[in-house]
Amino acid sequence: MKLHNLIKVGSNRQTKRRGRGQGSGCGGTSGRGHKGGKARSGYSPAPCCSGIPYYRRLPKRGFGNSIFSLRFAAINLAVLEELAASHGEINRDVLIQNGIINSGELPIKILGNGELTKSVRVVADRFSASAKRKIEAVGGFVIELAKE
Repeated sequence: MKLHNLIKVGSNRQTKRRGRGQGSGCGGTSGRGHKGGKARSGYSPAPCCSGIPYYRRLPKRGFGNSIFSLRFAAINLAVLEELAASHGEINRDVLIQNGIINSGELPIKILGNGELTKSVRVVADRFSASAKRKIEAVGGFVIELAKE
């Protein structure tokens, strides 16, 4: 046995001979189904009728201003109420230590959902109008960081 006598398994697979009788495994309609345009020779579908709709064929385009949109880590007053008992000032570091926000990447916005009963000093990037009003009503201080 020499190298030129070796046969690689699967390398000499014979091509399927279509339309050569039922015994070949691909006789009769030769794998084209029954009737219709696709069964005829020379058929090619029109680009508009290829089976995939235009809205899936074309890329998404149009107005999307997401690269300029601001995303905030939103925190309600109900969450601050729990922290107000143990902290005199609530800022980014306190929120990270208590696991309320994950990291310091997103700017913080305080929302007015919930009630605040203790006077507390809150430092954040933004405040909703109702949150500001409720914090100052109980004698607390609102410190809004400079907007960029």
